[in-house]
Parts: sequence; C-alpha cells; structure tokens
Amino acid sequence: MFFIVVLLWTTNIALHAKEDFESFRIISYNLENLFDCVDDSLTSDESFTPTGDHEWTEAKFWVKINNLSRAITAAGEWQTPILIGLCEVENAYVVKELLYHTQLREIGYQFVHKNSPDLRGVDVALVYHPQQFHLIAEEFIPVHITDGKPTRDILHATGILTNGDTLHVFVNHWPSRYGGELESEDKRVAAATTLRDATDALFAKNSRSKIIIMGDFNDYPDNNSLIHGLCAVSPQKSYIFDQLYNLSYPIHEKGDIGSHKFGGKWGMLDQFIVSGALLDSEASCFVQQDGLKICQEKFLLKESATGYAPKRAFLGTFFAYGYSDHLPIYIDLTIKNKK
Repeated sequence: MFFIVVLLWTTNIALHAKEDFESFRIISYNLENLFDCVDDSLTSDESFTPTGDHEWTEAKFWVKINNLSRAITAAGEWQTPILIGLCEVENAYVVKELLYHTQLREIGYQFVHKNSPDLRGVDVALVYHPQQFHLIAEEFIPVHITDGKPTRDILHATGILTNGDTLHVFVNHWPSRYGGELESEDKRVAAATTLRDATDALFAKNSRSKIIIMGDFNDYPDNNSLIHGLCAVSPQKSYIFDQLYNLSYPIHEKGDIGSHKFGGKWGMLDQFIVSGALLDSEASCFVQQDGLKICQEKFLLKESATGYAPKRAFLGTFFAYGYSDHLPIYIDLTIKNKK
C-alpha cells in the first residue's frame, strides 16, 4: 500500500513538472486618427491631406508612426505582444507601415483588417504573432444603427494558441458620444447587443468558450451599454464560465487613473472583457482578475492643468507631435503547455 501511495505521489509530481507556464501580453490601443496622406474618394478624410485642415504630410505621418511603435514597444515591456487590438486606423496601408517599417518590423507580425462603412474611414484591426496565435477564422460583424449612419464593424478573429486552446478575440470601436452621451446611447447599445449575440452563439456551442473582448467602447464599464446591453459585470471571486467579466471595472471604480482623460477626469473608455472560462486559474489558459494594466510611461504623458494627461497627437487640427489621446492598456494571458 505504501509503495502505491509513493508511486502515485511521484507520478503526480512528474506530471506537474512537465507543465510549462508561459505569459503572453495582449494590448489594446486607440491610435488617434492614424490616417495616410491620400484623399480617399469613398470617405470623409479630406482633412488628413497636405492641403486639408490638418495639413497632413508624409513627414508628420512618419513622426506619428514611429511614436506609436515606441508606445507599443513600451507597453510590451520585456515581452513581444502576441495580440494587439488597434482602433482608429484608416486602412491596411497605415497598419503595414506601422508593423513593417518601424522598430516592430523584426517581429514578423501579421494582421486582420477590412475597410469598414464608417464615414470617416476609421477602422479596427487585429495584429497577431502567427507563431503564438494561429489564425483559423475571421469575420467582420456589422452594427446596424437605427438612424442609418454607419459605424465600425466588430472584428472577430479565432485562433489556436501554442497549447492547442481555441481563443476568440473581438476588437471593438463603438460609436462616439458626438451629439451628447444620452442622445447617442442607443448607438452604443446597438453595438453591445450585436456583440452579445455573437458571444451567446459561441456559448451555445461551448459554455467554456475562451473569449477576449477589447477596444474603445466610448462608454464606461458601468454605463447602460456595457451593463445591460453586453451584460459584462465586474470580476468576482465566484464566476460563471459563460458570463462576461469586465476587467476594467476595478480601475474605473477607483477613478484616479484611466486610459483617457476628458474634462479633467480620467476614464476607462478602453477595456478588456473576458469570459468566465478565462478566470479559471486551474484551466489550460487564464488571465488574472486584477491583471489589466495601463501603460503610463512618462513619455506618453504631459502635464496639464488637472495633472497629467495623455500626450496626444492632435490639438484640434494642429499636430502636437505626440502619441495618442488614449493610453495603451494590456493584460497577460498565462498558458500551460504540457510537454
């Protein structure tokens, strides 16, 4: 009997010893009007041309491109991010220039993008490291707005991680608050319910679907669109696999820092939301409930009348040689690879 117990104990140790834990960084970043300098006849981008209001030139474009690559590198710290959700990119060209003609070029990133029906021509994109995230499917989910004014699609990418797990990633840039928060709320609720329908479809197939939702929601974690439209709640000790949990909620409740500053107040417009299955630390991959961080490198900030604020790229139509009016946010995904 003693021999059997010892054998089981040593076997259990050996099995655990074969588990290899890896941490992979995932970033979400609103790039604040990353436009090229060419007038697209299909969109309202005339302002971002050499003769437009922004007097947008190749020289300014390259300053901004290199600034953004520096910000992304800083958010990655010592890691190479495996996924980067981007908001406010005009087209595939600007994403290619960011990935293949800056300090990011050695990484070998690939990306998913499609021109959206947004009138200004700004889209979302997902950058991924093909060795850590093997893309197997992509779709762009349209958001139907009742007043007929089109908005950005929701990007849904499905990939296989290094341990064989399937990960669903949604990149969002919901309608802005232009015209007033309450007056425009129904548009963001429409985006929220569209996204919820997509996640419900995944949960119907597999209640333990691993889902990461990121982007600029133009609403805060406790707003109607997130709470009632998407049904994303604050992380809790007791979680349900097919529930959505907003990792930005704890930072939002503190209120002393955020990813964006408006009217002298910090706010969490940029968010990470995950399915309950990714909160299970005993699972093959997971994230920490308190794992969302904001990149607050000094070079991304400037002093203002209300303390520090993001060192934005534009002040009105004037190019301020900054980075973005948003700060990058990130989470780390822990993966258990069994050798």
